[in-house]
Amino acid sequence: MADFMKIESITQLHSEFGITKPDHPLITVIDLSKARVPKQMLHQKITTPFYNITLKTKTSATFKYGREYFDFAEGMLLGLAPNQIVEIEETSEKGEMSGWSLYFHPDLIRGSDLIYKIEDYGFFSYQTNEALHLSEKEKETIDQIKTKIIEEYQSNLDSFSTDILTSNIELLLNYIQRFYSRQFITRKTKNTDVLSNFQRLLKAYYTSENTSNMGLPKVSYFARQLNLSDSYLSDLLKNETGKHAQDHIHHFVIEKAKNRLLHTNNSISEIAYDLGFEYPQYFSRLFKKKTGLSPNHYRTQLN
Repeated sequence: MADFMKIESITQLHSEFGITKPDHPLITVIDLSKARVPKQMLHQKITTPFYNITLKTKTSATFKYGREYFDFAEGMLLGLAPNQIVEIEETSEKGEMSGWSLYFHPDLIRGSDLIYKIEDYGFFSYQTNEALHLSEKEKETIDQIKTKIIEEYQSNLDSFSTDILTSNIELLLNYIQRFYSRQFITRKTKNTDVLSNFQRLLKAYYTSENTSNMGLPKVSYFARQLNLSDSYLSDLLKNETGKHAQDHIHHFVIEKAKNRLLHTNNSISEIAYDLGFEYPQYFSRLFKKKTGLSPNHYRTQLN
């Protein structure tokens, strides 16, 4: 079993990878050609409190995130949220990797609107096989913003520094979001297969006789079946259909509920439990939110 290492600060991060002292306590961009992966980090399960965006163009080291190994094809980008686990499988000396890795602490953006919006950037929770493949032009755009970030935190800090850093980070995140949208479009055939398989799995879930025991279907259940992360599945469906995965699930469940309200004499509670709701009150609230009518009102009005 791998040992566990928790990196607590930017200074410690630089020290572990053999990098000179950082210029800022809450943000850094590491030039991977100047970094090393020493033997003491081998097979370590590593976490940090930072958001991380890494663009690797060459490596001799193997990194494992979740159950997947990262494919370091040229121009691939991956984001990680704080406290996610990365495991290092091979050592690397300076010069054996190229690319860069941006780390920033949530405290850096704490006083801005970005702290509330950053959870909407689903790519921080994507799996390694869902990494972003950048074109040469896209990579240039990302690199330019990265350079602006470095220039800002290496200059003399003043009352504008945090705002400018935050603005550039948000710009970087928005471009990554845009490029992922492009990737969804260019992989449309594969995405259509995912959509049809998701719909098939959703129907199959409700053909089981144990639905009431299994509970309301969760995005994570379908993501596991499709070998995708929750966030990637949801963003893919949003791009293809305009609805996130949870919206698809709720729509499917409400349509099932409508049929049972109109074609059975089951009570509202029986229908709720049969559909996997733990509490009938939650079913009633969701039904009214989606249809504008309570289940009882829907039943009496349409009958």
